[in-house]
Amino acid sequence: MKHRRSLWNCLVAALCAASLAWSPDARGEQAKVVPQSLEEIRLSFAPVVQRVAPAVVNIYAKRVVKQRALSPLFEDPFFKRFFGDRFGGFGQPRERVQNSLGSGVIVDSDGLVVTNHHVIQGATEIKVVLSDRREFDAELVVSDERADLTILRIDTGGEDLPTLEFKDSDEAEVGDLVLAVGNPFGVGQTVTSGIISALARTQAGISDFNFFIQTDAAINPGNSGGALVTLDGRLIGINTAIFSRSGGSIGIGFAVPSEMVRAVVDSARAGGRIVRPWSGLVGQNLSADLAEGFGLPRPGGIVVKRVYEGGPADLADIRKGDVITEVDGENVDNLESLRFRIATGDLGHQSAVRVWREGAPFAVRLPLMAAPETPPRDARMLRQGHPVRGATVANLSPALAEELDLPGAWSGVILLRVPRNSVARRFGFRPGDVLLEINGQEVADSAGLEGLLLTSSDHWTVVFRRNGRVRKVELSA
Repeated sequence: MKHRRSLWNCLVAALCAASLAWSPDARGEQAKVVPQSLEEIRLSFAPVVQRVAPAVVNIYAKRVVKQRALSPLFEDPFFKRFFGDRFGGFGQPRERVQNSLGSGVIVDSDGLVVTNHHVIQGATEIKVVLSDRREFDAELVVSDERADLTILRIDTGGEDLPTLEFKDSDEAEVGDLVLAVGNPFGVGQTVTSGIISALARTQAGISDFNFFIQTDAAINPGNSGGALVTLDGRLIGINTAIFSRSGGSIGIGFAVPSEMVRAVVDSARAGGRIVRPWSGLVGQNLSADLAEGFGLPRPGGIVVKRVYEGGPADLADIRKGDVITEVDGENVDNLESLRFRIATGDLGHQSAVRVWREGAPFAVRLPLMAAPETPPRDARMLRQGHPVRGATVANLSPALAEELDLPGAWSGVILLRVPRNSVARRFGFRPGDVLLEINGQEVADSAGLEGLLLTSSDHWTVVFRRNGRVRKVELSA
């Protein structure tokens, strides 16, 4: 049994050698080959780890959280009226310090560190610990909840730090060997090996940009924000999540591709505000039935349903009914793929888009533009008006729709915040509801809505849209 285990370990090492041994193929390009000698089988990951490990750090975040009272009875005004504070602080909400642990990667020698947004979310204090055990207070530069990425900065007094170079995630192939480096369960820096199990995973449901590299390299709690590297020591992804029924690794881990990481890092270098290109269209995935109807050989692609006038798709002459199949030479199989390809492009440039129209393919150039904030959001809290008093509303625009992940919600007045104790919440309104009519009058913008609510009435008819469905409610004062 020991002999078999030893043989298995040799075979694993041999797979490592396969990615380091190269030979030219018929086109003059380099191709991967299996190990040819015992010396190649004895190859080790150690040189790669020695180069990578100093650029991977530990992240310690502290946040203050409030614990709810033991019973709602202690918070009830009627209870307080009779008993006052004679029970002291018993049962009242109390604050406590919560600690979280994650990993990070140094991507700039002057102290830029990338990690996951969920690692530092809500933190009041963030510390970065280098591989040599030095600790630094970290400053938050930019946090991107939609991509689950955060950029931190540490001040080392001018000392250059070791960094990891990015590798284009589009160059990755299923079966490539990779290493995951992080701090699982707080045991200290740990390296695990595996392969890329799948690319362009879009059904993980982890973040708004559902487009991940899947790996079977062991990833556990504490690995979040750590490095997924190829055997040339370059960063191909940021480890983000695992699929697990027990909380431990079962060989299904997900990493944010380096192209998305690079885009967020570039935003941090440019001043910290994240502005991404957008497509200016609404579409649906091309099913097998739709593919047959369009005369396409296979499902996979985006059927254009709406186009924003004056937006990128409109300027590229993309029309309703077109099918988008490729962006910059990469297949677009679903909406998540399209969003990823556009969002990781460079503002001011153009993307080559392959479109199928009326039974024939053709190419267009899609300008990469930021979504406009037209009209201005003009957010305001409604202090008057019976049915939605207490809510904060704003004018929808393409920019706000992108920010809220509401594709195609380019106009209207949306409820941004609905406090728990507000009149609006008691009447059942929720954040994300789009108000359409008040007492039969169209809601044009947030200022107009405020004017409509000044009307004194004992009865209100409110028409609004929630999750794509229009609803009508009758409310009495």
